[in-house]
Amino acid sequence: MLALSRPDVEILGISCCHGNTPLENVLENTLRVLRVCGRLDIPVYKGCGVPLLARKQHASDYHGKDGLGDVPEPDPPSLDLLQKKRGVQAMIKAVRDHPQEVTMVATAPLTNLAVAVQLNPSFGEKLKSLFLMGGNVDSRGNTTVCGEFNFVADTEAAYIVLDRFTCPTYIASWEFSCASSLPWSFCDEWLAQCTEKAEFMKKITAVSRNRAQSADYLKESTAGHGFNSCDCYAMAAALDPTLMLQNIEVSVSVELEGAHTRGMMVVDYMQLLKKKHKVFLMKKFDLEKFKVMLMESLK
Repeated sequence: MLALSRPDVEILGISCCHGNTPLENVLENTLRVLRVCGRLDIPVYKGCGVPLLARKQHASDYHGKDGLGDVPEPDPPSLDLLQKKRGVQAMIKAVRDHPQEVTMVATAPLTNLAVAVQLNPSFGEKLKSLFLMGGNVDSRGNTTVCGEFNFVADTEAAYIVLDRFTCPTYIASWEFSCASSLPWSFCDEWLAQCTEKAEFMKKITAVSRNRAQSADYLKESTAGHGFNSCDCYAMAAALDPTLMLQNIEVSVSVELEGAHTRGMMVVDYMQLLKKKHKVFLMKKFDLEKFKVMLMESLK
């Protein structure tokens, strides 16, 4: 919805992936969002439904069993609207047709991207840039002791992407999004707009908001005490890079082993990994401009 609110942005397609909920739900949810925005013309592709090697897991206890707040529509968009081409193939074709012009925003486990670079080794070089939400920088997990959900949900895929993609890469980590939380009072203002989009957003976020504001969650969580819309930081930064007031350029990897550390993003401040490619870890965001962007997305 952030991207759709920007007339200067061309969305080539949406490649869906397993994540907060099983893939079939993700596909329907994506179409529901596009219908509310009046943009069912945007191609939606079926991507990977399972991780490369890891056991499937979902975050349905937080986002609702259907991944969209458990407020089903009596007449949801038909899955016949999906493109026949599969998501990975569509991504590879888009980048091949527009080398150094496509910005990829990844807000889910990185399975689709990992498969793409396996099938087409130059895929990660030909992107203009990659913005992703995932990983952590201080070993503060939200799914396991040291692991953030997207990287834990497909750890091998996260490792491959951070190892083989050489385009400019920007990461909104779990701790960054927590430190950049917005006040709940802003969330109230955001959802109080008299539009169909705002009403839709209010319904689908009620479950996660109640969870985020519950006493038990506040006691056990590292997420802070505000409105934390994690994925939006990656998308907003891709739409307007000036939102990133401070980044740290550093090499990173992903831990593949360990009962507590599997899926943890390894930040190589001392350059011991000897990796040539570095990523940009977001550290400070222009939250006032970010609020304006969020408000515009629901108008």
